[in-house]
Amino acid sequence: MSSRLLAYGRGMVGSAKAAAVEVEVAGHQVRLSSPDRVIFPGRGFTKKDVFEYYVAVGDGIMRALRSRPTTLQRFPDGIEGEMFFQKRVPARGVPPWVETARIKFPSGRTADELCPADLAHVAWAAQMGTVVFHPWPVRGADVDRPDEMRIDLDPQPGTDFGDAVTVAGEVRALLDELGATGLPKTSGGRGVHVYLRIEPRWTFTEVRRAVIAFAREVERRRPDLATTAWWKEQRGEKVFLDYNQMARDRTIACAYSLRANARATVSTPVTWDELADVEPDDFDLRTVPPRLAKIGDPYAVLDETPWDITPLLEWAERDDRGGSGDLPYPPDHPKMPGEPKRVQPSRARQTDGKSE
Repeated sequence: MSSRLLAYGRGMVGSAKAAAVEVEVAGHQVRLSSPDRVIFPGRGFTKKDVFEYYVAVGDGIMRALRSRPTTLQRFPDGIEGEMFFQKRVPARGVPPWVETARIKFPSGRTADELCPADLAHVAWAAQMGTVVFHPWPVRGADVDRPDEMRIDLDPQPGTDFGDAVTVAGEVRALLDELGATGLPKTSGGRGVHVYLRIEPRWTFTEVRRAVIAFAREVERRRPDLATTAWWKEQRGEKVFLDYNQMARDRTIACAYSLRANARATVSTPVTWDELADVEPDDFDLRTVPPRLAKIGDPYAVLDETPWDITPLLEWAERDDRGGSGDLPYPPDHPKMPGEPKRVQPSRARQTDGKSE
């Protein structure tokens, strides 16, 4: 980075508004304006702190984002100000080296999303007030076939991070039985994400179907703690395996992404051995860069072992024959073939009662 920026983690000095600076990142000049603008008021972290954080975790964040179409969650005036998701790179005012990939939404509309080729793309997004990065589970070369399977463990009211860790243990055991390599990360909140690389041979519909089959098997093994129920009224005090995170245009904050909360936590890859002993607040804007520099990125091994999801598709066929077919899609998706009625169960009962 340019010597015109202070060292990582130090605040701006003085009360006058700091001038914009040019920073060299990955061989490109990236402008950083309003570096002293406060992004995380609770901890006093500035736009410069966010910018320098992402440069400091460059190896990790690029492993998560490289060549992936990425939605930007922007907070131009800080996390307590206006927030919006940017899915289209502007037509003007963009550096000539910025790369994009054209993705298709469930509606059939398209957008040219940021597709980071190097760390300068991440720094440029941070300059625009991006706090959270949401990459698609595909590469720009083939935006219709995921190469990443994501298992999202979402604690429901009455459960907590420890419960998500327990369910993650079942996920690990099942992956081991299947001969698949998956690794956990904290979500930056109360949840746990487990990622694995898969061969980019299947459509979103097929990969989502595979995740449903996997989630149902976890649910069978821990019916007391795990659920695949889409409707919140049916979940109870359990950990929801959110299979719809593999639906088209559904994304998760990536590894090494900051989260937009008062604590400035980070969604952080950990080893399976670490998972039981960590807390989400252990990982934040201050603590993650030295951790990454010291131990490296646990996710570095994922690309070595892309997995064939055929066993899960066979489980899905078995479930279909047993009467457990598809599950509801998110409300912004068009009705899909074979999808069950997309109506909240309690409301469906009321409707059925009126028709009798």
